[in-house]
Amino acid sequence: MKLVLITIGMLALGFAGIAIKIWAKKDGQFAGTCASQSPVLNKEGEPCGFCGKLPENCENK
Repeated sequence: MKLVLITIGMLALGFAGIAIKIWAKKDGQFAGTCASQSPVLNKEGEPCGFCGKLPENCENK
């Protein structure tokens, strides 16, 4: 039972941290990159669904 409570507490702390980060960021956006830059997520080299850039045209490499 103690392990379950510790696990739930750690998960709650993680969710709270992510929520605070989103709340503190301008427009609630994570800083960083498009998913199209990841070769694991974009095996065919398709453009980003959000910004429309191709992986080779992204500035955050």
